[in-house]
Amino acid sequence: MVAGIKGMLIANRRLDNQVKTYITYNKGRDWRLLQAPATDLAGNDIHCILPFCSLHLQLQTSENPYLSGSISTKASAPGIIVATGNIGSELSYNNVGMFISSDAGNNWRQIFEEEHNVWFLDKGGALVAVKQPTVPTRHLQISFDEGRQWTRHSFSLVPLFVDGMLVEAGTENQIMTFFGHFSHRSEWQLIKIDYKSIFNRKCTEGDYQTWHLHNKGEPCVMGQKQIYMKRRPGNYCMLGKDYAKVLSAESCICRAHDFECDYGYERRREGNCLPAFWFNPAVVSRSCSQGKNYLNSTGYRKVVSNNCIKGVKDMYTPRKQMCPNRAPKGLSLSTREGKLTADLHTNVTFLVHLDEGDSLRTNIQLDFGDGTAVSYSNLSWIEEGIRHVYKTAGIFRVSALAENTLGFDTTTLYLHVTCPVEHVQLLAPFVAIKNKEVNLTAVVWPIHSRTLNYFWWLGNSTEPVISLDGSISYTFTSEGMNTVTVQVSSANAILQDTKTIAVQEFFKSLLLSFSPNLDEYNPDVPEWRQDVGRVIKKALLQALGLPGCLLVAVFPGVPTAAELFLLPHKNQSEGRKKSEEELEQISEILASALNQNLVEFELKPGARVIVYITQLTLAPLVDSIPRHSSSAMLMLLSVVFLGLAVFLIYKFKRKIPWMNIYAEVNQEKEQEMIGSVSQSDSTPKTTFSEFSTPKEVKEKEMDARVKRKIHT
Repeated sequence: MVAGIKGMLIANRRLDNQVKTYITYNKGRDWRLLQAPATDLAGNDIHCILPFCSLHLQLQTSENPYLSGSISTKASAPGIIVATGNIGSELSYNNVGMFISSDAGNNWRQIFEEEHNVWFLDKGGALVAVKQPTVPTRHLQISFDEGRQWTRHSFSLVPLFVDGMLVEAGTENQIMTFFGHFSHRSEWQLIKIDYKSIFNRKCTEGDYQTWHLHNKGEPCVMGQKQIYMKRRPGNYCMLGKDYAKVLSAESCICRAHDFECDYGYERRREGNCLPAFWFNPAVVSRSCSQGKNYLNSTGYRKVVSNNCIKGVKDMYTPRKQMCPNRAPKGLSLSTREGKLTADLHTNVTFLVHLDEGDSLRTNIQLDFGDGTAVSYSNLSWIEEGIRHVYKTAGIFRVSALAENTLGFDTTTLYLHVTCPVEHVQLLAPFVAIKNKEVNLTAVVWPIHSRTLNYFWWLGNSTEPVISLDGSISYTFTSEGMNTVTVQVSSANAILQDTKTIAVQEFFKSLLLSFSPNLDEYNPDVPEWRQDVGRVIKKALLQALGLPGCLLVAVFPGVPTAAELFLLPHKNQSEGRKKSEEELEQISEILASALNQNLVEFELKPGARVIVYITQLTLAPLVDSIPRHSSSAMLMLLSVVFLGLAVFLIYKFKRKIPWMNIYAEVNQEKEQEMIGSVSQSDSTPKTTFSEFSTPKEVKEKEMDARVKRKIHT
């Protein structure tokens, strides 16, 4: 609780395993993060953007009443908050500093890079700061301009462990007493300081200025416009006993943020208070008999201690209602225009009609189908219709319920809400296997639900595939570069996106990772991933001089990772077996080079990034999904089956007379490996001898040669 400001609270909240600091100005109805300072102590800009980065405060109070603790406020100095905290995505106890706000938490400034105890002098007219008692000190610092400038003073000849400070009561007695010890074995020491001499006079009218309490520019806080009188920063005058901090307080007109949810109601995503799952607002007390009245809650109540007047107060205040006595019947629901379509962000007026039943004693509930609902105590309140604005497109099930203690009636209509498409993005794999099904997904903004038509132009097809869903599966039957275009139609607008997919019978791929400094420059946007992918490809070609086709796909998110695809040559006359062997050898070279940190690139002057290998994969990954894939499982199964085969051969090798072919394979292995490399026109022979071949790849090649000998 912030002293001196009614209804203002600061709290730490754990959300998704992160603790963050929030502030409220209406006793917890609305919360928001703290805006970090724009600059640090050295005047350097701090790039901290909400909600990803904010200021977080340590809110522990001190067990020692003579220390300020990690946060300090004072009722006689409204709006001034001094606290220990850090800037980042969550609360941390590393790299902490001291921060101050002079306008009740709207703006913050850093005052120290280390933790200090801060006390208020002269009703907040001056601030005194001393380092934490874990470090002995001879100095204190005083500020007369709310922490903007500090002057250093010595108060002891010997460094003192300060255990506390006491400001003696009385407006005419300006004495502060420090107490502590010179060492852990020394006696207690008391040091009294008379600070009256630093104030040369008593404050006059010209030494004050007015300050308007506000919440990010909103002048009405807790239903009042409050104006405070504060001493001008830098004036060395004493406030005195006749100092009045509140200059004026004027009540504001009541608005929605002055009310919170009533008992049995909870606030939903759109901000409305709706009945909780366990609460039925239509149920009237049994004591409510015909001819009597009862107070029917609107779902809202004024925040405690809020001083607003008029405005929407009557709308949210519980209403006196007559007790119901007839069951409703013949409930109907329609729009004013009689249509079942509406445009996004426009008013839709619903009309509710009841044939039978006492309209003054029947509770009407209307669910708009988008998570928002309203409740009225009788039909007389909605004779002109109920207006609602849909904020998302889709087909919404709008239902009405008329209910009293004798019964109920319901009705439903389905409303189509449409809006133009602003952006569409096609998500597709970079590489696909021939005759193997792949998933294609169109992501649309704004988000639509069941109101769009998708036209898929696949490869060289002359007719599109039409769907109502944003995802389809497709099988490419021919190799090469295939173009996929998706068109999205909504209302009178059509947008499209195109992607190119490399279709191959086989390929090799490697998962890549990078030195951590690359994450510092990763904004996680598609354009950056495409640019970095081209840089990585260029670095690989320049460093290794590899032949063939390379594709690099950078994954979304942090830490930065990518997948490198090795594709066979477009013109392969040697056959698939030869091409697979060549890709295997190129994969060996890449793996060896990456394991030896031989591939790097310069992201910007002075920032060099090293490329590493993560693991080998057997199937392509899609840029739009997480980096988990079935390739690791396939590789694991392959290794298991290979190990089982080797074990069986070893177990029964005495019964198999042709096992001597292993000797022939060992004699031919290196010669054939060199020969297969020499058959590639664009690959020098020396390229593959520059790096060592992994043991696992050699074992797989040995197994392949054995199988060919057995077949022969």
